[in-house]
Amino acid sequence: MPILKSDNYTIDYIYSLPEGQRAELIDGVVYDMAPPNRIHQKISGRLHQKIANYIDSKNGSCEVYSAPFGVFLNADDTTYVEPDISVICDNDKLIDKGCNGAPDFIIEIVSPSSRRMDYGKKNSLYMDAGVREYWIVDLEKERTTIYRYEEDAAPMIIPFHQEITVGIYGDLNINISELLK
Repeated sequence: MPILKSDNYTIDYIYSLPEGQRAELIDGVVYDMAPPNRIHQKISGRLHQKIANYIDSKNGSCEVYSAPFGVFLNADDTTYVEPDISVICDNDKLIDKGCNGAPDFIIEIVSPSSRRMDYGKKNSLYMDAGVREYWIVDLEKERTTIYRYEEDAAPMIIPFHQEITVGIYGDLNINISELLK
């Protein structure tokens, strides 16, 4: 994710971008977003579907959103991200423009241009903002790195062929390899 601008920008800059141009804003710095490839979109869609079906089957109140969906993590207007998947269980955080505050569960699907951002800057950002669980689905390495911040545990690295239990639910299991078929 290359840096587009390096000054102190606000959300107004993001809203001024031409239709279809996407960027994220972290601590006043704008990061241009490359369009996702086909496999990225396939796994994102299937993850969204799997999680949404689970929530529906449990008559749950959480909502799941796919990018582009705006997440305003801080009280100020200098941080705006678009996670690939966001699960929000506190409906009071939902506003017309997206989510105001930390989602409960975020999934980022790594692309070559977002690798350093997803593993580094966003990991710290999500932890500090109060996200409960963060997955990094790495298509190149065929593994998912899981952070369960509220457990204060070391990250887990799970190969795609192994089932992963979603920590915020406990009874939702996802096998990334199955979703890629």
